[in-house]
Amino acid sequence: MIPRNFPGKGKVAVLRTSPETVLDDIGRLMEMAGHRAALPTNHETILKINISWQTWYPACSSTPWQIEGVIRKLKADGYTNLSAAHNKTVVVDAYVGERNNKHKAVVDNYGLRNVHLYEPEVRWVRYTPKAPMLVLDKIFPDGILLPEYFFDRNIIQLPTVKTHVFTTITGAMKNAFGGLLNEKRHWTHSVIHETVVDLLAIQQEIHSGLFAVMDGTFAGDGPGPRAMRWYEKDILLASADQVAIDAISAKIQGFNPLDLKFIRLGHELGLGVGDPKEIEVVGYDVSAEDWRFVQEDTFASKGQKLIYHGPLKPFENILLRSPLVPWSYFASNFYHNVYWYPVVGRKRVAAALNTRWGQKFREYGDGKVVMPGVEPRTAAIAGATALGLLIAGGLLLLGRRHERS
Repeated sequence: MIPRNFPGKGKVAVLRTSPETVLDDIGRLMEMAGHRAALPTNHETILKINISWQTWYPACSSTPWQIEGVIRKLKADGYTNLSAAHNKTVVVDAYVGERNNKHKAVVDNYGLRNVHLYEPEVRWVRYTPKAPMLVLDKIFPDGILLPEYFFDRNIIQLPTVKTHVFTTITGAMKNAFGGLLNEKRHWTHSVIHETVVDLLAIQQEIHSGLFAVMDGTFAGDGPGPRAMRWYEKDILLASADQVAIDAISAKIQGFNPLDLKFIRLGHELGLGVGDPKEIEVVGYDVSAEDWRFVQEDTFASKGQKLIYHGPLKPFENILLRSPLVPWSYFASNFYHNVYWYPVVGRKRVAAALNTRWGQKFREYGDGKVVMPGVEPRTAAIAGATALGLLIAGGLLLLGRRHERS
């Protein structure tokens, strides 16, 4: 692949911030990273919002001040045609998530078009990439489907600084995953690193401009993107180079960026700069930052890895590409919404709301924070399943006793 050159390649802006100055800081950050050179004003600009959980949890999803700061700066600089984009996932309801994470309150307040990519009015079209694909052409031999709405528009990815059970860290490159692939994107999880690299190559072909603003006001480590430990880190990053911003995020979290396959591949293919020694960092000096974050697994992700990379690999098609696939969605919902949040996460959210950034979060929308209990529907399904298994087991036991008598 021929290395691609674009304005801002190899440059990342970083700032320390506070709840009192964050909106202005985001504007300064974007200026330092060269957003105007990267994003032509005569094209519509899409804000690709991240919702990793429909429940608010620190560092999990795009923050309302992140969205507001970007909108304010764009409007001040003459970007008049703005929209927000949300993708659907099998385990997260984006309509609930945009309310609970205060995204809709900001988007509506500034009058942006709010697009949910899986509604009937959004047409998905087959696309043949110009760049050689690492895996996507093999996974989707009948063609790669993309939302037509994305073509010839600028896009700004809005990730947070956090770890991830499959990619070690998740950032700007992974943020495109939900928006650019259809509901069968779980087919790519066993080759997730190659997939996000393919998606970056596609983005550079279809978008008129590409940029990222990453929020590290809260940051999370452990089994991300949901069941994390949160920390107040007061950091913001921005770049037109998706590989570089992920590399610097990985470095400050305590990882060697080139040890992460998706960053290394993006660097080697010329899609961006992944070697920190070759990246120009402007603003805050991050050279001494090492948060010593660790990537961990949940019970659910351990099971998935047995399918993707372990002894259950021969059964991947049956388990994840057949009518049996809803079991995996249910397992994830059960773990996060029935067990983890009510038992572990709720206490962490309550503590986070007492911090400066937690108080800032309360300022948005109606000021209320939804802290759900056990998700009733998932719990009911789990109860019915458990009851069914008990009944089946009881009948089997009675049958065996009857055979012996």
